[in-house]
Amino acid sequence: MQTILGSGGSISMHLVPALSAFTTGRIRLAGRNPQSYTNEETFKMDLLDAASTADAVEGSEVVYLLAGLPYDIRVWKADWPKVMENVIAACIKHKAKLVFLDNVYMYGLVKGWMNEGTSYNPCSRKGEVRAGIANRLMDAVKQGNLHALIARSADFLGPGATNTFMHPMIFMKFKEKKSAQWIANDKVKHSFSFTPDLGKAVALLGNTADAYDQVWHLPSAHDAVTGTEFISMAARAMGADPKYSLLKTWMMRLAAPFNRLAMESIEMAYQYEYEYLFDSSKFEKHFFKATPSAEALKLTAATY
Repeated sequence: MQTILGSGGSISMHLVPALSAFTTGRIRLAGRNPQSYTNEETFKMDLLDAASTADAVEGSEVVYLLAGLPYDIRVWKADWPKVMENVIAACIKHKAKLVFLDNVYMYGLVKGWMNEGTSYNPCSRKGEVRAGIANRLMDAVKQGNLHALIARSADFLGPGATNTFMHPMIFMKFKEKKSAQWIANDKVKHSFSFTPDLGKAVALLGNTADAYDQVWHLPSAHDAVTGTEFISMAARAMGADPKYSLLKTWMMRLAAPFNRLAMESIEMAYQYEYEYLFDSSKFEKHFFKATPSAEALKLTAATY
């Protein structure tokens, strides 16, 4: 059996069908309100409860931690360490291998390409939380108590990726025949990871014995694009007028006292003010190459 903790998100919808190529056993979808895609087993549980987490993991060969928490540093500081401790303990107890889907916040502002050897140097409170839980997981691996891997992704792009700024600010705007918006700086290049690639890649890593006990950057096209290029390609794919405006960081600061999401996003604006380049060469040498940016954008736009 293979179990997804925190199922129902934009990667889970692509991971579940990809897993069918690797397992003839059960696929368990676990979460607060798990929903089956076809005929998967569902398990209602709470990752903040140790006993509930252990029950969800019981019987699993591989566990995928795909959980997302509300985008609020107060929640992250309180809950992410608890979630990681509970999942580590559950996997050790039931001798399950663990795949943790992670982001790049712990790297902070990086000049040049981010790769698996990039040092953790967070410049945000959320980055500090992510560095802490990533270190905790790899410490458990080093202690010999657990086989686990970190599968790290760039910003999501693709079918199901609605919890991104591109969904309301670009794709939905173009669908509604309105002008789009980009964040901070439209002249710097930014990497994205295509969600169907991510689902396939996470399944591959979870079912490859020698992929464990290390960090992997998930496939991301090396033809990173600027905000201007992204919007131009998205508009062309959707038959829309490529008009857009810039949401500057100072505008987010003005909105922060009245909008929690704006307040929480300010410290992460550096990711769009400067180049954000994600190197997945290690993965691509072992498995497959990422979908090119133009194709990923076209396929994403088609879903709208």
